[in-house]
Amino acid sequence: MKALVLYDSVYGNTEKVAQAIAAALGDGATLMRVSDAGGVDFSGYTHVILGSPTQAFSALKPVKAFLAGLPAGCLKGKQVAAFDTRMDVKEVKNGCLTIMAGLFGYAAEPMAKQLVSKGGTLAGKPLGVIVLASEGPLRDGELERAAEWAKALVGVAE
Repeated sequence: MKALVLYDSVYGNTEKVAQAIAAALGDGATLMRVSDAGGVDFSGYTHVILGSPTQAFSALKPVKAFLAGLPAGCLKGKQVAAFDTRMDVKEVKNGCLTIMAGLFGYAAEPMAKQLVSKGGTLAGKPLGVIVLASEGPLRDGELERAAEWAKALVGVAE
């Protein structure tokens, strides 16, 4: 197993999640910020995992640009997955946000669909990692939950 963990981050929360995922996958994982991934060669990887904060119910612009710039079929034969960091709108207790989140969703699901559209095979359900406020911190236990998710994606046993 060779995994490429790509991410973008604003306040450092998504970066922490990406680091936890890469650490959980061990020596077979490469961690890379999306801004450093232009022209990345996917041929040496079995898994590609992409993460972004959710802002305005979507991935960050650099992540969207990265996905848009990927050539058709470039992820053929790769297992792919996506994660995002997000606030739990139920905890915010803002009815408008809850309705909008229901309508527009979060970043991970559309990112996963785009990875599949580039030829990848979805390795598992997209993951939403909860932050307690716009700038964080992460909810207790979220880094561990992300690490377990990543291990399950690639079949790494404890």
